[in-house]
Amino acid sequence: MEQVLAGSFLDELPARLIGDKAYDSDKLDETIAQKYGIELIAPNRRRRSKSQDGRPLRRYRRRWKVERLFAWMHTFRRLVTRWEYHIENFLGFVQLGCLHLLLRHI
Repeated sequence: MEQVLAGSFLDELPARLIGDKAYDSDKLDETIAQKYGIELIAPNRRRRSKSQDGRPLRRYRRRWKVERLFAWMHTFRRLVTRWEYHIENFLGFVQLGCLHLLLRHI
């Protein structure tokens, strides 16, 4: 998680990060909060002490929108198998795929 945040290309970091059950860890919650000031939202694994109550997990329900976008992008074979050597070409095809999806769903 820290490597992802360190390699971020955003100007400012988000206030919250949403992860799946694998990210449910008190140590990770504290590290991300202290180092970056980010609230980590993840559903609880089966353990005795619950690290979060249900309120922040309402945001977790919206995670399916991102997962659905990735599923739609996998319909483009050129994006599934990255044939482009240069990142600029690949980014162009990602943008073209997003534009195609946008126009299809309007």
